Amino acid sequence: MNIVIRVSDETKKKMIEYYKDKRRDKVIPYVVFQATEEDTVITMYESGKIMFQGTSADVDADRWKVIDGQSTEKQEEKKRKESIYYDCSSVGSDEVGTGDYFGPIVVCSAYVKKEDVPYLTELGIKDSKKLTDEQILKIVPQMIKRIKYKSVLLSNKEYYNKDVNMNKIKAILHNKMLYQLIEEEKPTYDYIIVDEFAKEHKYYEYIQESTHIQRGITFMTKAEDKNLAVACASMIARYIFIKEFDKLSDSLHIPLPKGAGPNVDAVGQEIVEKYGKDKLKEVAKLNFLNTGRILKTLII
Repeated sequence: MNIVIRVSDETKKKMIEYYKDKRRDKVIPYVVFQATEEDTVITMYESGKIMFQGTSADVDADRWKVIDGQSTEKQEEKKRKESIYYDCSSVGSDEVGTGDYFGPIVVCSAYVKKEDVPYLTELGIKDSKKLTDEQILKIVPQMIKRIKYKSVLLSNKEYYNKDVNMNKIKAILHNKMLYQLIEEEKPTYDYIIVDEFAKEHKYYEYIQESTHIQRGITFMTKAEDKNLAVACASMIARYIFIKEFDKLSDSLHIPLPKGAGPNVDAVGQEIVEKYGKDKLKEVAKLNFLNTGRILKTLII
């Protein structure tokens, strides 16, 4: 799906700032930047046009239209329909770390009761990607006093020894945490919601060999913006990730950058020079393209 929009200069500035850590390395003529947001590729042209490509292109484009004050009747109707997923009791699941070369993958499932929605909203619960590390570290300890959650951390060593199909790994971990939370806490809920990283049939195909399978899931794009349980799960997962990431940096005596950009390659080379290339198995996701650039070859 391809969507092209135009926005004001002020919104362009916001987009440039928002996507600065998600930009692709390649330089394209007449393009201000090209970035990746989950399964959407965003290209801002010098002409003023912005193209969104991918299965969630319409969702990402609509989001910037709303920010730019271009909300349409269709978008308002869509927002009204989606509001049922916000003001409700729900179980949500999200993950952090899948786009970071260094550090673990953390998956968390959280349960939010309808009566806690006002408290969580006032606390500032939202998609963790929209909050700073400092905000996450401040808010999450307060939040987890009120809600139930289950989380799992997949270290780089464990990741290295597994099938490196990222979506399959995510599906298995989401299923495990959702089943565990629902089985142990016996929550009363209206919906189970997972941010759609794979189509429903593919998700269940990934977990078909699991001993226990949680069904009845509602899959939706940008779920952390529409459902508080997913947003809570996103923030708790990020909180755990930050703590583990800092431990990893301390153990290496090297400040590790997040993401998978050129600055990551430079630090990766420093790690190899200091500890040897086998150290990458312990601290990084070796199937990322960064590994080839760090070792100057695509084969390690």
